[in-house]
Amino acid sequence: MKKVLIMCTGNSCRSIIGEALVNAKLDGIEAKSAGVNPSGKVNPNAKKILRENKIWKDEYYSKHLDEVIDEDFDLVVTVCDNAKETCPIFPKTIPKIHVGFEDPDGKEYEEFEKTYKEIEEKLLSKIEEFFKY
Repeated sequence: MKKVLIMCTGNSCRSIIGEALVNAKLDGIEAKSAGVNPSGKVNPNAKKILRENKIWKDEYYSKHLDEVIDEDFDLVVTVCDNAKETCPIFPKTIPKIHVGFEDPDGKEYEEFEKTYKEIEEKLLSKIEEFFKY
């Protein structure tokens, strides 16, 4: 089982959606998410879109990178520019890729639907590509 960490700044929208999509749709890959400055809550619209797509799990929550930094990840994916720029050094060398998405936080629900589709289309294929090599 490969382990992927999906990081953004607040860990309330994009990274949580990414975590849920990877766990639901990519066989042999387990995802967790974290933020460099977590909001401490999952955005209600992010939770709603995941529930509508039947991939929400109550174990998903907004957490700081410190909670997971000592886990053995095979890949770190940053999904926002701020997380990419402030991504810390991990205890051991871990490959990192960046797949950026616009933050839907504070916007209408339609933006969350758009972000969900973008993450599903772009992020999943990038992760699959990475593990093919």
